[in-house]
Amino acid sequence: MPRRTVLRSALALPLLSAGCGGSADDAVTFFFQARPEEARTRLLIIDEFRRRRPDIKIRTIMSGPDPLQQMLTYCAGGKCPDVLMAWELLYAGLAERGVLTDLGEFLGRDRGYAAELSADGYAPLRDTFIWRGGQYALPEQWSGVFLYYNRKLLAEAGVHPPARWSEAWSFSEFLTAAQALTRAGDDGRVRQWGFVDAWVPYYSAAVFGMNNGAEWFSPPIAPTRTNIGDPRFAEGLRFYADLAVRHRVAPRAADQQSISAPDLFARGKAGMLMGGHWLYSEFAGRDGLDFDVTVLPVGPHGGPDAITDVGTTGLAIAAGSPRREQAWEFVKFATGPVGQEIIARSGLFVPVLKSAMHSEGFAAAHPGIGNLEVFTDGPAHSRHLAVTPVWGKVESLLERGCNRVLRGAANADSLGGRTAADIDELLRASV
Repeated sequence: MPRRTVLRSALALPLLSAGCGGSADDAVTFFFQARPEEARTRLLIIDEFRRRRPDIKIRTIMSGPDPLQQMLTYCAGGKCPDVLMAWELLYAGLAERGVLTDLGEFLGRDRGYAAELSADGYAPLRDTFIWRGGQYALPEQWSGVFLYYNRKLLAEAGVHPPARWSEAWSFSEFLTAAQALTRAGDDGRVRQWGFVDAWVPYYSAAVFGMNNGAEWFSPPIAPTRTNIGDPRFAEGLRFYADLAVRHRVAPRAADQQSISAPDLFARGKAGMLMGGHWLYSEFAGRDGLDFDVTVLPVGPHGGPDAITDVGTTGLAIAAGSPRREQAWEFVKFATGPVGQEIIARSGLFVPVLKSAMHSEGFAAAHPGIGNLEVFTDGPAHSRHLAVTPVWGKVESLLERGCNRVLRGAANADSLGGRTAADIDELLRASV
């Protein structure tokens, strides 16, 4: 399920109160959201855990189309699952209300594992789940965004994209490449786009702003203000909007009503696509699609390296779980070396430990990728978007303001007025 759908489901729902209980049996319940092939990978982790710890039973609860609604319904009824999937943009509200356990309690007792996690993990991912000094989840996969590109189309256009985050191309170089890849028919209609976006457009635009030297929110965790009015951020957002509105190297919303961005790319009708690793298995299974990955462009005020969003999911434990100790053993396993090695070999997720990321299993799971460093160095080049318990309200304001810019109905500089002031008021009231 696209991250946008998951986040949308949370906006209209009240936050939980503490006191979630568990089911009557002695199994640790694990609630997660996944596509069928992703669910199979999670089951491999569970099967290996059961083999090593037969004394701890695991019962899975796989979500339906609306995972947040389903999870909140369970918890509101006093039957919160013991282990819950956590999203970086949403968990703070649950932690603020006491729904999630501070895992610092377990890490403090299990100092050997804590030290191993610190040495082998990535600080940007781990720190994402620190709220008011508490560690409320541990990262389990990285889902930052980057660019997929069609090797054949780029070779024909004479485009040579960078291979790593430390060799980023500039905004102007990226635009030149997108223009070279855009093809129109005799009727003037575009038959091949230079760039398409498979993520949430105003999130993507924000990452372009961040790549021009400005944070989206300051500080990113428990922010007190937004920087959408920063001239550097506005310039990056405007560059992204102009790809469709001014330069016509990317489709507008009306151009994509009949076909999605991933389909355009998979059918060879787009040279580059912005998205995350969640699309890899879809593209790898397409006959005749020869693709690789590259990094995002950097604006004149950004760099020198390109950056991306943290985009991580984690595993949390319900504060009211009667099986907290057993739940911790499973979370520790899934986020530790063995669980992460299983993730690495699957090719469906990007692991969050360096040992798994640089393993032979991870490389073997991506045989067609030449620029593997885009994946393996992605977490180290990740930056937080925002971690705040009022994200739902903030996002509503952002969507309204940013979408007007992305449609060409307003200038990016206008976001520094009423929109920024309203967001700042919300943020200050939440700290």
